[in-house]
Amino acid sequence: MEAHLPTLRRELSVDFVIVNGENAAHGHGISGRIVDSWFEDLGVDVITTGNHAFDVKDIAAVFQKESRLLRPANYPPGTPGTGYVKLHTNSGQEILVINLLGRVHMQPCDDPFRIVDGILAKERADIVVVDMHAEATSEAQAMGWYLDGRVAAVLGSHTHVPTLDTKVLPGGTAYVTDIGMVGPYEGVIGMKKEASLSRFLKARGDKFEVADNDLQLHAVLVVTEGRKAVSIERVIRKL
Repeated sequence: MEAHLPTLRRELSVDFVIVNGENAAHGHGISGRIVDSWFEDLGVDVITTGNHAFDVKDIAAVFQKESRLLRPANYPPGTPGTGYVKLHTNSGQEILVINLLGRVHMQPCDDPFRIVDGILAKERADIVVVDMHAEATSEAQAMGWYLDGRVAAVLGSHTHVPTLDTKVLPGGTAYVTDIGMVGPYEGVIGMKKEASLSRFLKARGDKFEVADNDLQLHAVLVVTEGRKAVSIERVIRKL
Protein backbone atom coordinates (compact mmCIF):
# COMPACT_ATOMS: atom_id res chain seq x y z
CA MET A 1 0.00 0.00 0.00
CA GLU A 2 2.84 2.38 0.84
CA ALA A 3 4.07 2.33 -2.77
CA HIS A 4 0.65 2.88 -4.35
CA LEU A 5 -1.63 5.00 -2.14
CA PRO A 6 0.01 8.42 -2.74
CA THR A 7 0.01 7.77 -6.50
CA LEU A 8 -3.62 6.63 -6.48
CA ARG A 9 -4.63 9.71 -4.53
CA ARG A 10 -3.12 11.95 -7.21
CA GLU A 11 -4.42 9.91 -10.16
CA LEU A 12 -7.99 9.82 -8.87
CA SER A 13 -8.00 13.37 -7.42
CA VAL A 14 -9.13 12.04 -4.05
CA ASP A 15 -10.21 14.60 -1.43
CA PHE A 16 -10.25 12.28 1.57
CA VAL A 17 -8.79 8.83 2.31
CA ILE A 18 -10.20 6.35 4.84
CA VAL A 19 -8.29 3.10 5.41
CA ASN A 20 -9.43 0.17 7.54
CA GLY A 21 -6.34 -0.89 9.50
CA GLU A 22 -7.93 -3.89 11.20
CA ASN A 23 -5.26 -6.42 10.25
CA ALA A 24 -2.32 -4.19 9.33
CA ALA A 25 0.05 -5.60 11.97
CA HIS A 26 0.94 -8.84 10.18
CA GLY A 27 -2.66 -9.98 10.11
CA HIS A 28 -3.73 -9.00 13.62
CA GLY A 29 -4.72 -5.50 14.75
CA ILE A 30 -2.66 -2.36 14.17
CA SER A 31 0.44 -0.91 15.80
CA GLY A 32 1.33 2.62 16.81
CA ARG A 33 4.19 2.63 14.29
CA ILE A 34 1.81 1.81 11.45
CA VAL A 35 -0.66 4.46 12.59
CA ASP A 36 2.06 7.14 12.61
CA SER A 37 3.40 6.07 9.22
CA TRP A 38 0.00 6.08 7.53
CA PHE A 39 -0.89 9.53 8.84
CA GLU A 40 2.51 11.17 8.42
CA ASP A 41 3.98 9.45 5.36
CA LEU A 42 0.97 8.32 3.30
CA GLY A 43 -1.47 11.13 4.01
CA VAL A 44 -4.28 8.86 5.24
CA ASP A 45 -7.02 10.99 6.79
CA VAL A 46 -8.84 8.45 9.01
CA ILE A 47 -8.08 4.86 10.06
CA THR A 48 -10.99 2.61 11.01
CA THR A 49 -10.74 -0.79 12.69
CA GLY A 50 -13.03 -3.56 13.92
CA ASN A 51 -13.11 -6.59 16.19
CA HIS A 52 -9.29 -6.82 16.27
CA ALA A 53 -8.82 -3.16 17.19
CA PHE A 54 -7.03 -3.88 20.47
CA ASP A 55 -5.05 -7.00 19.53
CA VAL A 56 -1.65 -5.28 19.60
CA LYS A 57 -0.13 -4.61 23.01
CA ASP A 58 -0.25 -0.97 24.17
CA ILE A 59 -2.42 0.15 21.23
CA ALA A 60 -5.10 1.37 23.67
CA ALA A 61 -2.89 4.37 24.48
CA VAL A 62 -2.76 5.27 20.77
CA PHE A 63 -6.54 5.14 20.54
CA GLN A 64 -6.71 7.46 23.53
CA LYS A 65 -4.50 10.16 22.02
CA GLU A 66 -5.29 9.91 18.30
CA SER A 67 -8.87 10.85 17.43
CA ARG A 68 -8.38 9.96 13.75
CA LEU A 69 -7.82 6.31 14.72
CA LEU A 70 -11.29 4.87 15.25
CA ARG A 71 -12.53 1.80 17.05
CA PRO A 72 -16.17 0.64 16.72
CA ALA A 73 -18.57 3.25 18.11
CA ASN A 74 -20.78 0.52 19.55
CA TYR A 75 -18.11 -0.86 21.87
CA PRO A 76 -19.19 -0.50 25.52
CA PRO A 77 -18.82 2.85 27.33
CA GLY A 78 -15.34 3.23 28.81
CA THR A 79 -13.57 1.60 25.86
CA PRO A 80 -10.44 3.62 24.96
CA GLY A 81 -10.71 5.92 21.98
CA THR A 82 -13.67 7.08 19.93
CA GLY A 83 -15.94 5.54 17.33
CA TYR A 84 -16.39 8.60 15.12
CA VAL A 85 -14.57 11.76 14.12
CA LYS A 86 -15.44 14.96 12.25
CA LEU A 87 -12.80 16.52 9.97
CA HIS A 88 -12.54 18.47 6.70
CA THR A 89 -11.78 17.22 3.20
CA ASN A 90 -9.18 18.87 0.98
CA SER A 91 -12.01 20.76 -0.72
CA GLY A 92 -13.19 22.17 2.62
CA GLN A 93 -16.28 20.03 3.23
CA GLU A 94 -16.94 18.80 6.74
CA ILE A 95 -16.96 15.01 6.88
CA LEU A 96 -18.13 12.71 9.67
CA VAL A 97 -16.65 9.19 9.69
CA ILE A 98 -18.36 6.55 11.84
CA ASN A 99 -16.97 3.07 12.63
CA LEU A 100 -19.51 0.34 13.50
CA LEU A 101 -19.21 -3.34 14.41
CA GLY A 102 -21.76 -5.98 13.50
CA ARG A 103 -23.17 -8.37 16.10
CA VAL A 104 -23.77 -11.53 14.05
CA HIS A 105 -20.94 -14.06 14.71
CA MET A 106 -18.99 -11.32 16.50
CA GLN A 107 -17.95 -10.57 20.05
CA PRO A 108 -20.65 -8.94 22.22
CA CYS A 109 -21.18 -5.24 21.52
CA ASP A 110 -23.97 -2.69 21.63
CA ASP A 111 -26.63 -2.38 18.91
CA PRO A 112 -24.98 -0.62 15.92
CA PHE A 113 -28.34 0.55 14.56
CA ARG A 114 -29.28 2.37 17.76
CA ILE A 115 -25.75 3.69 18.25
CA VAL A 116 -25.57 5.22 14.77
CA ASP A 117 -29.00 6.79 15.30
CA GLY A 118 -27.66 8.49 18.42
CA ILE A 119 -24.55 9.79 16.64
CA LEU A 120 -26.54 11.17 13.70
CA ALA A 121 -29.00 12.84 16.08
CA LYS A 122 -26.26 14.95 17.65
CA GLU A 123 -23.66 15.36 14.87
CA ARG A 124 -24.05 17.22 11.59
CA ALA A 125 -21.67 17.26 8.61
CA ASP A 126 -21.66 17.87 4.87
CA ILE A 127 -20.72 14.23 4.25
CA VAL A 128 -21.20 11.16 6.47
CA VAL A 129 -19.34 7.90 5.79
CA VAL A 130 -19.90 4.68 7.76
CA ASP A 131 -17.51 1.71 7.94
CA MET A 132 -19.75 -1.27 8.74
CA HIS A 133 -17.39 -3.99 10.00
CA ALA A 134 -19.60 -7.07 9.79
CA GLU A 135 -19.30 -10.84 9.35
CA ALA A 136 -22.82 -11.38 8.03
CA THR A 137 -23.57 -9.94 4.60
CA SER A 138 -27.22 -9.63 5.65
CA GLU A 139 -26.31 -7.36 8.56
CA ALA A 140 -24.16 -5.12 6.35
CA GLN A 141 -26.92 -4.89 3.74
CA ALA A 142 -29.49 -4.12 6.43
CA MET A 143 -27.34 -1.23 7.66
CA GLY A 144 -27.07 0.10 4.13
CA TRP A 145 -30.83 0.22 3.72
CA TYR A 146 -31.32 1.53 7.25
CA LEU A 147 -29.07 4.53 6.57
CA ASP A 148 -30.06 5.13 2.94
CA GLY A 149 -30.65 8.83 2.45
CA ARG A 150 -29.14 9.75 5.81
CA VAL A 151 -25.45 9.19 5.02
CA ALA A 152 -23.33 9.47 1.87
CA ALA A 153 -21.83 5.98 2.12
CA VAL A 154 -22.05 2.68 4.01
CA LEU A 155 -18.91 0.69 3.21
CA GLY A 156 -18.55 -2.87 4.45
CA SER A 157 -15.34 -4.39 5.78
CA HIS A 158 -14.13 -7.47 7.69
CA THR A 159 -14.53 -10.56 5.46
CA HIS A 160 -11.45 -9.70 3.30
CA VAL A 161 -13.46 -10.86 0.25
CA PRO A 162 -14.57 -8.14 -2.20
CA THR A 163 -18.24 -8.22 -3.19
CA LEU A 164 -19.73 -7.18 -6.55
CA ASP A 165 -22.62 -5.09 -5.20
CA THR A 166 -21.21 -1.56 -5.42
CA LYS A 167 -24.22 0.69 -6.03
CA VAL A 168 -25.91 3.93 -5.05
CA LEU A 169 -29.12 3.21 -3.16
CA PRO A 170 -32.32 5.11 -4.06
CA GLY A 171 -31.85 7.66 -1.27
CA GLY A 172 -28.36 8.62 -2.42
CA THR A 173 -26.19 6.38 -0.22
CA ALA A 174 -23.22 4.61 -1.83
CA TYR A 175 -23.04 1.01 -0.67
CA VAL A 176 -20.85 -2.11 -0.86
CA THR A 177 -21.11 -5.19 1.35
CA ASP A 178 -17.32 -5.64 1.56
CA ILE A 179 -14.55 -3.58 -0.01
CA GLY A 180 -12.07 -6.44 0.28
CA MET A 181 -8.53 -6.01 1.58
CA VAL A 182 -5.03 -4.88 0.75
CA GLY A 183 -3.14 -8.14 0.88
CA PRO A 184 -2.50 -11.60 -0.58
CA TYR A 185 -5.30 -13.26 -2.49
CA GLU A 186 -3.44 -16.55 -3.06
CA GLY A 187 -4.67 -17.93 0.24
CA VAL A 188 -7.71 -17.89 2.52
CA ILE A 189 -8.70 -14.43 3.78
CA GLY A 190 -5.07 -13.39 3.66
CA MET A 191 -3.56 -16.43 5.35
CA LYS A 192 -1.52 -19.22 3.74
CA LYS A 193 -3.94 -21.77 2.31
CA GLU A 194 -2.15 -24.75 3.86
CA ALA A 195 -2.68 -23.51 7.41
CA SER A 196 -6.24 -22.50 6.64
CA LEU A 197 -7.05 -25.89 5.11
CA SER A 198 -5.68 -27.62 8.20
CA ARG A 199 -8.37 -25.90 10.28
CA PHE A 200 -10.97 -27.83 8.32
CA LEU A 201 -9.09 -31.11 7.89
CA LYS A 202 -7.52 -31.64 11.32
CA ALA A 203 -8.77 -31.81 14.88
CA ARG A 204 -6.25 -29.10 15.69
CA GLY A 205 -5.27 -26.75 12.90
CA ASP A 206 -1.80 -25.38 12.15
CA LYS A 207 -0.72 -21.89 13.15
CA PHE A 208 -1.89 -19.18 10.78
CA GLU A 209 0.74 -17.45 8.65
CA VAL A 210 0.15 -14.47 6.39
CA ALA A 211 0.27 -15.41 2.70
CA ASP A 212 2.61 -13.54 0.38
CA ASN A 213 1.48 -14.11 -3.22
CA ASP A 214 -1.00 -12.33 -5.52
CA LEU A 215 -0.91 -9.07 -3.58
CA GLN A 216 -3.78 -6.74 -4.42
CA LEU A 217 -5.08 -3.38 -3.27
CA HIS A 218 -8.87 -3.19 -3.13
CA ALA A 219 -10.71 0.06 -2.52
CA VAL A 220 -13.78 2.01 -3.62
CA LEU A 221 -14.01 5.56 -4.91
CA VAL A 222 -17.14 7.43 -3.85
CA VAL A 223 -18.13 10.69 -5.56
CA THR A 224 -20.57 12.97 -3.76
CA GLU A 225 -22.66 16.01 -4.60
CA GLY A 226 -23.98 17.82 -1.58
CA ARG A 227 -24.75 15.29 1.14
CA LYS A 228 -25.42 12.40 -1.24
CA ALA A 229 -23.36 10.03 -3.37
CA VAL A 230 -23.64 10.09 -7.15
CA SER A 231 -21.33 7.17 -7.87
CA ILE A 232 -19.24 4.39 -6.35
CA GLU A 233 -16.70 2.34 -8.25
CA ARG A 234 -14.16 -0.34 -7.41
CA VAL A 235 -10.45 0.39 -7.47
CA ILE A 236 -8.19 -2.66 -7.84
CA ARG A 237 -4.42 -2.61 -8.23
CA LYS A 238 -1.94 -5.48 -8.41
CA LEU A 239 0.90 -4.88 -5.97
